[in-house]
Amino acid sequence: MVNPPGTSLETARADRSFFGHPRGLATLFFTEMWERFSYYGMRAILMFYMVSKVETGGLGFPVSKAGAVYGLYTAMVYLLSLPGGWVADRITGQRRAVLYGGILISLGEFCLVVPTTMTFYIGLVLLMAGTGMLKPNVSTIVGQLYAQGDVRRDSGFSIFYMGINLGALLAPILCGWVGEKVGWRLGFGLAGIGMLAGLIQYVTGWKHLGTAGLKAADDPSRKPVPYTGIVTLVAVAAAGAFAASRWFQLEITPELISNALGVLLVVLSIVVFSWLLLGKGWTHEERKRSAAILVLFVSSAVFWSAFEQAGSTLSLFAKRSIDRVVLGYQFPASWFQDVEPTFVILFAPAFAWLWLAMAKREPSSPAKFTLGLVLVGLGYVLLLPAVALNAKGTLASPWWLVGTYWLHGLGELALSPVGLSSMTKLAPARLAGFVMGLWFAATAIGNYMAGRMASLYESTSVSTLFGIAAVFAFGAALVLALLIKPTVRLMSGVK
Repeated sequence: MVNPPGTSLETARADRSFFGHPRGLATLFFTEMWERFSYYGMRAILMFYMVSKVETGGLGFPVSKAGAVYGLYTAMVYLLSLPGGWVADRITGQRRAVLYGGILISLGEFCLVVPTTMTFYIGLVLLMAGTGMLKPNVSTIVGQLYAQGDVRRDSGFSIFYMGINLGALLAPILCGWVGEKVGWRLGFGLAGIGMLAGLIQYVTGWKHLGTAGLKAADDPSRKPVPYTGIVTLVAVAAAGAFAASRWFQLEITPELISNALGVLLVVLSIVVFSWLLLGKGWTHEERKRSAAILVLFVSSAVFWSAFEQAGSTLSLFAKRSIDRVVLGYQFPASWFQDVEPTFVILFAPAFAWLWLAMAKREPSSPAKFTLGLVLVGLGYVLLLPAVALNAKGTLASPWWLVGTYWLHGLGELALSPVGLSSMTKLAPARLAGFVMGLWFAATAIGNYMAGRMASLYESTSVSTLFGIAAVFAFGAALVLALLIKPTVRLMSGVK
């Protein structure tokens, strides 16, 4: 087992050796960087691998099936953050949950290297479980490195977010090129090696975290999460779906499972928020903050439904409709997934500085979310002329897609790191991991919706798909703009 920390939490918090932030932030920065390298490296080639012909090393799935599998996988990766947060809160502590999650992710990537359909699905399951353990808990530890009221918190999350996007930047360049030019399975193997590098770095940097996330919550006033009810709900839903499929003689397919997941996501969200808002034992302030979380949750789900088409709809558009030849060389379509992380890395320091510089004039979290939704919608509006050109038989310039990713990158910076920070501030200490998992459940819903839209790529016009994404983003931005002041009041002093 890993050695205990060498410093106290107070000492770790007081440290300013990493650009004015705790040294432990560097450990978590690089852990998340390599985990995102693994995730985005795999995601960069996943859709292409599934739709490629068997003769070329792919699985030969039709686009409708590949879109359903993609949506199912990317949704479950984030949905499993809910049980991942609970395990950390109640059993392992966040620190070990991150370690165990990284191990599962590595195993999952290496399963994808084995050339069978069975190991492909086993690998996806391991990746889902591993990411569900690691993703919410590494973010929770970041929040624990800052005391309540520490003005460095939002800035620290912006720096942490650079690690996410540094991994997302490197992944398509390396894994994408290896996957498309050498072999799909070797691309997955490279993603697994990246996660192993992250684990080694995490273990060696463990001592800089003090006691942050080391133990499960021991607050005697903590309110038990109703996982018995949630597990029962999922079990009943699964049993009902299986019985219905037998009764109506339906074939259990990835598409059918994906459809069932969509219903489960909605029902599960209703159950969890009903418990948070109406359940017994909550204080008045906790109920108010839970209502604020609900507003941010819905806004986040809409944002990610548009944003996360980068790995599906926008990837297919890049491969089939964009001129990718430069100086006689046709670069891999997966390289377009480098563009948005590049913008995030370039502009993240500016955003981190901006929030600190604005001080008391800094916009509230709901206001930042509104800006993020507007920007992601504008990204799709910008693509519509390129779609029109393509409809006339002309490959569109890559600059149209670059412009879209620029707007999406700015939108991500306005919403995502702010959301991570807000959850660590709004969540009761006794439910820190669970609430962070709930935050990623919004991402799960967004990813699911993005995958379902991808499955329509060949049966619906591209202009219609992009137009729908823009309309939903603008609509959500308008509603949230009207709710900014009420939501800020619900946040009870948390900005």
